[in-house]
Amino acid sequence: MEQRNTDCDRDNLQTALRRLPAVDQVLQSERALSPIERFGRPAMTGALRDTLAAVREEIKAGTAPPSADAIAERAAALLETADRSRLSPLFNLTGTVLHTNLGRAVLAEAAIEAATMAMREAVALEFDLETGKRGERDEHLRTLICELTGAEDATIVNNNAAAVLLVLNSLAAGRDAVVSRGELIEIGGAFRMPDIMTRADARLVEVGTTNRTHPRDYADAIHDETGLVLKVHTSNYRIEGFTREVPAAELAAIAMEKGVPLVNDLGSGTLADLAAFGLAHEPTVREAVAEGADIVTFSGDKLLGGPQAGFIVGRRDLIARINSNPMKRALRVDKIRLAALEATLKLYRDPDRLSERLPTMRFLSRRKSEIRALAERLAPALVPVFAPDFDVNVIDCQSQIGSGALPLATIASAGLSISPKDDSGTRLAGLSAALRRLPMPVIGRVERGALILDLRCLEDGARFLANLSGLRAEMGRPTDDADR
Repeated sequence: MEQRNTDCDRDNLQTALRRLPAVDQVLQSERALSPIERFGRPAMTGALRDTLAAVREEIKAGTAPPSADAIAERAAALLETADRSRLSPLFNLTGTVLHTNLGRAVLAEAAIEAATMAMREAVALEFDLETGKRGERDEHLRTLICELTGAEDATIVNNNAAAVLLVLNSLAAGRDAVVSRGELIEIGGAFRMPDIMTRADARLVEVGTTNRTHPRDYADAIHDETGLVLKVHTSNYRIEGFTREVPAAELAAIAMEKGVPLVNDLGSGTLADLAAFGLAHEPTVREAVAEGADIVTFSGDKLLGGPQAGFIVGRRDLIARINSNPMKRALRVDKIRLAALEATLKLYRDPDRLSERLPTMRFLSRRKSEIRALAERLAPALVPVFAPDFDVNVIDCQSQIGSGALPLATIASAGLSISPKDDSGTRLAGLSAALRRLPMPVIGRVERGALILDLRCLEDGARFLANLSGLRAEMGRPTDDADR
């Protein structure tokens, strides 16, 4: 009898497997027409093969065979998942405005429109419309940058690390580059200033100590083999206590007396006085130029609020040497970023409306009272979303600028605290993962046993709430009538 049952089960299994439609049969079904139109027949064929392989294993485990339409829908879902961009838009509720891992600055609408135009149309990138001859792509921004910084000349590369690399290689290849030990920074991804110097073929000469460097340290280190003196703004950390650094203006005088250029790497760099927006003062590019730096380098996608870029401004003769370096071509920016940069820089001509038009400044200058009012409006709607496992509370919190700018400065903010009722770290990790799987992922920060959603960068509360509609499914919880 047992053998007979086994034979019967085997026959039933084979019958169920034979009932599965062939790939060609599913491709001809009406449910396959839309995914074929969208993704192409080869892609749909591959997805169907993968789906049928999975279905066969499910049937062997006792599941009933699905219909051809159901198989087509599963294959289409596979294609949808695979087609979803890895650069997914998300809600940055971390409290870090310029979050390096989340793309740093959100661009202004003017920059987005300019970039879109440059993508859609042919543009005079390296073509002089007046003479009809070849032009120079830096010309599109040179006058504007010099106007905003007070520099004689300017050039642009693809990020600030590239700017420093190019400057060092152009002005100090095979020669000494003098820098304070207290300024040998490491930036994100374990990239270190000494490593950049090595790649630039400049010889690192360290002066002073970690916490104290004096004018004589620089003066004693400069000789005939010195290519430049480098000052690095320690924007991503601070050394406090018994410290001493040589101010840029004093260092510029030393470099001038010795006949070597001073390069001031501002790192983040800003064109506006942040104190005007209620923030701590950060050295501006104009100030660095006025203090006597021969070359100043800074970023485009940090405090400036534009796309990724590295600016090099300063003396005309030194900029000419930098532009003649063959490495410049490998580091240049494309028409899309040039268009977005130009539109972003033009916003700085009207500082009174900068916080209205530039998202970075709008986020940084946003008042705590406005953010808290938003949190209080959202909280009642979130209570049923996270019930019964989590408590939702409106809290005061602290935001930060991010991307190495003013690392010790925080900005009073407000947000929502989502805390598990059973004080379970596992439950909290599950919630964070579920929020990351939403159609528009929600990224917060875990702090003191709760998920903190800092609302400084949230402007569209209705969109945020609508996005949470699928949270119960992502957490593996039943959907009740209220959710529907």
